Amino acid sequence: MADLPLAGCCIGVTRAEGQAGEARRLFERVGARVIDLPALVVTPPSDWGPIDDALAELDSFHWLLVSSSNGADAVDARLRHRGSSLAHRPPGLKIAAVGRKTAQRLEELGAPADFVPPAYVADSLIEHFPCSAWGLRLLIPRVQSGGRSVLAEAFGEAGARVVEVAAYETGCPPCLPSSAVAALAGGNLDALTFSSAKTVHHTVSLLHKAFGQDWPDLLAPHGGRPRALALVSIGPQTTKACLELLGRVDAEATPHDLSGLVQACMTALRSERRG
Repeated sequence: MADLPLAGCCIGVTRAEGQAGEARRLFERVGARVIDLPALVVTPPSDWGPIDDALAELDSFHWLLVSSSNGADAVDARLRHRGSSLAHRPPGLKIAAVGRKTAQRLEELGAPADFVPPAYVADSLIEHFPCSAWGLRLLIPRVQSGGRSVLAEAFGEAGARVVEVAAYETGCPPCLPSSAVAALAGGNLDALTFSSAKTVHHTVSLLHKAFGQDWPDLLAPHGGRPRALALVSIGPQTTKACLELLGRVDAEATPHDLSGLVQACMTALRSERRG
C-alpha cells in the first residue's frame, strides 16, 4: 500500500478530449481510480491566414517558441498541409519548448527542442533564454483565445521582432460524460485536477449546466466523501483561475507538469487524511 499512495482515491481529470491518457496512466500507477471530465476541445483557428503567412516564410525566423503540445501539433499539421513538417524545418530555425510534455511531443514529431527552460512556465523561458533576443525574429504559435501574451510582450521589449499567430483554438465540450455526472453527484471524487485556466472556466460552465446553480455544493463534503473535494492546479495561472472561480485551491504542482500534478494530489489528500 505504501507503493500506491493514492490507493482507494478517485481523481477527476479535466484534460482536453482525447488527451487524458498520460494523466490517467500516471494516476493509476500510484493506485488512483480516474474519472475523465473533458473540459476542452481543440479546434482549428477561425482564420488560417496568419499562421499560413508565417509558415510561408519560416526560413526567415531564428526561433520557434512552442508553449504547449497542442501548439506543436497544430504547427506540424499545418506544415504537413503545405507538404513539409517540423522535422524538415529550415536548418537555421531553432525551437524552444515550454514544459517537458511539449518537449516530449516535439521529439515524437521528429523536431527535438533546442532549449527547454528549467521551470515549465513561460516566465522561465524568458528568464533563461540562451541568447540575447535583440534583433532575433521569433515565431510564437498560440491558442486563439484565452492564452497569455507574456512571451510576445517580453521578447518584444527585449528587442526581438515577434510574430504571434493563432495556431489552434480550444472550446468547451457540450456536456459532461454521464460517468462524471454520477461520480460528482454521489460524492465519489476525492480530488479534481486542472491543467489550465481554461479547464477551470469550462468546468464551472459544465457543472452549472449539469447541476444548476447549486453546483458549488458538489465541492463540499457529501455522499461518500467526508471532506471537501480537493482542488489541485498544475501552475500559477491555473491556480489564479481556481481562486477566482472556485474560491480556493488545495495544492499546486511543482514542477508544473503532469508528474507534479500527481504529486500535488498526494500532498493535498495526505493533508486531508491527517486533518
